[in-house]
Amino acid sequence: MGDKRENDEIEIDLLEVFQVLLGRVWMILGVGLFLALLCFIISAFILVPEYESTTKIYILNKTDDANVTYSDVQMGTQLTKDYAELINSRYVLEEVIQKLGLGMEYRELLKKVRVETPTDTRIVAITVEDTVPEQAMNIANCIREAASSHIQNVMDIEAVNVVESANMPTEKASPGIVRWTLAGGIIGMVLMCILTLAGYLLDDTIKSSEDVEKYLDLSTLALIPVTSETEKLGKKRKRKK
Repeated sequence: MGDKRENDEIEIDLLEVFQVLLGRVWMILGVGLFLALLCFIISAFILVPEYESTTKIYILNKTDDANVTYSDVQMGTQLTKDYAELINSRYVLEEVIQKLGLGMEYRELLKKVRVETPTDTRIVAITVEDTVPEQAMNIANCIREAASSHIQNVMDIEAVNVVESANMPTEKASPGIVRWTLAGGIIGMVLMCILTLAGYLLDDTIKSSEDVEKYLDLSTLALIPVTSETEKLGKKRKRKK
């Protein structure tokens, strides 16, 4: 019986919570719509768009034997992480800054560069992000050229092949308007639900005879109905005080 009573109380609590949220559904949707619209305006008209340009290189250790064994491929795959470190090295990026006359420091350029090495391949993708599409393309191509020469000297590689030159980006990579709008709407509705539930859980005032029996374990002897005229009279008395 005790377990059954606890389960009944839990069900009643969940039902009350649902009713509270349902009663504020238009306010929750309104706040979500407002934040979604706000995030749309910020992402579309305020934030500076960023463009990405990617170039790819393929690195293969040439041997005297014309046949490439599986161990050579596996060894090359493991070395791609070393190539990534060399591409992001100060030597390469400072050479790019000097060649292109970029007004930035090494660490500023490093934040714009992303080097990725797909699993089980020796293809290295160099991606550069910048607010100017043409500059993103030029930086990516210049990094590829400087890194190719640096990798050949350091790793004793005979050649670094160009798989794909950097492209001229036509669409911005960030901020994503759809992603920002959806995130703003969801965050707004979630925050409004949390505030609504917090107000409901922290409100310990007695509102009905059921609350008296539930929280005080007392039975009510009588109820005094309150009409609209009584409420107006009470408000007038408060104003006079």
